[in-house]
Amino acid sequence: MEYLVWDFPKEIFKIGNWGPRWYGLMFALGFLVGYSIIQRIFKEEGRKEQDLSSLLYHIMIGTIVGARLGHCLFYAPEQYLKRPIEILFIWEGGLASHGGAIGVLIAVWLFKRKHRDYEYIWLADRLSISVAFAAACIRIGNFFNSEILGRPSTLPWAIIFAQNGDNIPRHPAMLYEALSYLTLSIVLYALYKKTRAQPEGRMIGLMFVWIFSSRFLLEYVKENQVAFETSMPINMGQILSLPFIVLGVLAFSGKLTRWMPG
Repeated sequence: MEYLVWDFPKEIFKIGNWGPRWYGLMFALGFLVGYSIIQRIFKEEGRKEQDLSSLLYHIMIGTIVGARLGHCLFYAPEQYLKRPIEILFIWEGGLASHGGAIGVLIAVWLFKRKHRDYEYIWLADRLSISVAFAAACIRIGNFFNSEILGRPSTLPWAIIFAQNGDNIPRHPAMLYEALSYLTLSIVLYALYKKTRAQPEGRMIGLMFVWIFSSRFLLEYVKENQVAFETSMPINMGQILSLPFIVLGVLAFSGKLTRWMPG
């Protein structure tokens, strides 16, 4: 059986040794489209559009800082605790989605502290649409980078990632995740358009359960990211997904709203 060989350049173009990467473009596209989605929601619900720049700033910083710290502390704590300055070397790669999720939650709380006329759950529910779309874009960026590889597979849609160097057809695990998250974004937007009067926490709860259940299950077709995971019954990505699934169930059922900031 012949398999698709993926050997796409990581850079969009190069000038000397420098070139912007497709991953960065997909990351930016996720934020830009997500911004346009929440901008439309703000306009439809009569919210102040001038607050969006502050919200975007908080979300971007929260995502990047959270994702970077998550990678350093969850996947390589010994390395980065010995040389903490390397935490700042974000250009060397290393972002963790679970850390990014924590960063976004904190960012929304910080934004709300400055803008008291917003309710935390109201923001979180509506941001869930944009977050799901951005997560899909980031996984497509991982595909361009030939990273987060799947396990070997003989399925007809398996892909040989030439830059990996082993010539083995593998599950395109990052595309599985991208498709799951894109579907979620569409579902969330359809729910919002059907009725804005969704019970508080329903949309953010669905997002957490969907994204992190997908992540938990798809880890079974992905290679472990770090060596210490090989001796674990479930890997670090699965362990970190479990609290978010519980959080999502609580939010979806409405049991979380009483403890959340108003």
